[in-house]
Amino acid sequence: LKMSWAWFYLTFRLLMAVCLCHAIRAPTRTFKSDLFNFYHSLILADGKETTIHLLKDIPKRYYFVLEEGRAPAPFTITVTPCDVPIEWSILRHKASATFLGKAAHGDHDTQEISKSQKMPSTLSTIFNYKGNSVETYVGMSYYSALYMLVFLSTERDTHITVYLTTDTTSGHLYPELPLDPRIDIIGIGHTTVTLAWKHSPSVLQHRENIQYCLLANEKHNYKSLCAAETAIRSSGMKMPPVLALSLSPYLREPQQVMILSNSELSIINRASGGEVRQICVGTKNTYTVPDLSASTQYYFDVFVVNLLTNASAAYTGTFARTLEEPEPKMTELKDGKVIQVVLDGKKQKLYSLQYQARHKRIQFTFQLCRGQVQVHITKNGKTVASENVSGLRYFSLKGNVLDTYLVQLRSTEQSNSSVKVQVSSHFHKPLFPLLPDSLKIKSFSKLRTCNSVTIAWLGTQEESKYCVYKRRIEEDQVWMELQSADRCAGPISRHRSEKVLCKYFYDINPQRAVTTETIKGLDVGTLYLFDVYLMGPSGIPVRYYSKVVKTRKKC
Repeated sequence: LKMSWAWFYLTFRLLMAVCLCHAIRAPTRTFKSDLFNFYHSLILADGKETTIHLLKDIPKRYYFVLEEGRAPAPFTITVTPCDVPIEWSILRHKASATFLGKAAHGDHDTQEISKSQKMPSTLSTIFNYKGNSVETYVGMSYYSALYMLVFLSTERDTHITVYLTTDTTSGHLYPELPLDPRIDIIGIGHTTVTLAWKHSPSVLQHRENIQYCLLANEKHNYKSLCAAETAIRSSGMKMPPVLALSLSPYLREPQQVMILSNSELSIINRASGGEVRQICVGTKNTYTVPDLSASTQYYFDVFVVNLLTNASAAYTGTFARTLEEPEPKMTELKDGKVIQVVLDGKKQKLYSLQYQARHKRIQFTFQLCRGQVQVHITKNGKTVASENVSGLRYFSLKGNVLDTYLVQLRSTEQSNSSVKVQVSSHFHKPLFPLLPDSLKIKSFSKLRTCNSVTIAWLGTQEESKYCVYKRRIEEDQVWMELQSADRCAGPISRHRSEKVLCKYFYDINPQRAVTTETIKGLDVGTLYLFDVYLMGPSGIPVRYYSKVVKTRKKC
């Protein structure tokens, strides 16, 4: 006889009262006996994944009923801890058919049953587990019974997901793992690791609804996608639904996603400590993780994800250490010779120069052409200078003949930087010109007209040649021009039509070494870019910082 849900609900409430009376009579209760208290239990949904929040040291109970008419009735329960290890158990309460029949017809009230204790029943623990792995219990019921699941977290507040199903014929909510769920490392480089894994049977059956997602981080492996989400949220990073947008079924191309500390979702190029990188690669079962740091240990996890249900299954995580950065190529510096070095800002690689001294006193000269550069100089392995350079910078050093100097250069910006370098022991023959205190060009707003502007710049105590150039420019070009200007490029790179004039001047008193120039013949209401070049005795130019000035519209 098939029993209705109303009958089971009445039976369940009667059992609640009986078990509560047992608990009240017991003066001292252990945690194990507390597991038998059904009173505060909740119904666990069948065929649906349920998220359960647990408070520390407070057990939470859920129940479900299997009907006798369906016996034997198979069922599976999958529990996924999303953070710390938890304890969970399955308890079965079997009541006799005689009692269930009487209860269905209302022959006894709750008080009578609890006093007489005539209900023949058995209560037993059929499964228990402690840990943070995803665990699945598969069972079979041959008679009507109430089942209780008890969950406990002893470390801190956390949450878990629980999936119960009694329909084992309609397919799997969770994608299937292959018989060998290990991730193989098939290649390791300085900044890359190549991974491979065996295909999930679910991918072969439902290719359009399944994809692989990979997690890479520097801390540890994650046993579930749920655990990775929790870790990212607890670090204060913004977490969109289902870890990242790349799990959308509308995305067919591999997506690279990282949750950054500034709460923005962004495509990444290199990994940072404490961040979790996610790459979803469709149904490919090999992937090379790019843009890693050299000589760093990374942990890799692969999940097969059902795009329709967001359910996932985890492969066995692995880890690998990238290779050490190779020694940078060494360039020999020759006394008195100038070389120009271009530094890659994206890869942040060091550029190394070596020089063996022929005299006790030497001088390094650095002329910054573009960007921002950090200079680090060592003598026989000991640091003698380290700073960011701008404009023209000299380092005068004293040592011994045959001392070995190592110069390391690095761009401090994401864009490329460029610098000219010279080392010389001949202080009396400088290749670079003497520079003023400032390389800024000043314009005078009150002297600006519709057809002319007046600019000024500082000179030095040394007579030098100064050349002025102008060029019309659009407003949307200003930022790019100022950022990309090469301050090492001389007038030879300019068109003849842009030249305004060249002049010589100097002043023994540095306070009076200032010159002005009024540039005429300009167009009304037009934006101009002005440059001044200082030409040294050796012909090496130094470019002042460009100045943008607009002529007046009305005069």
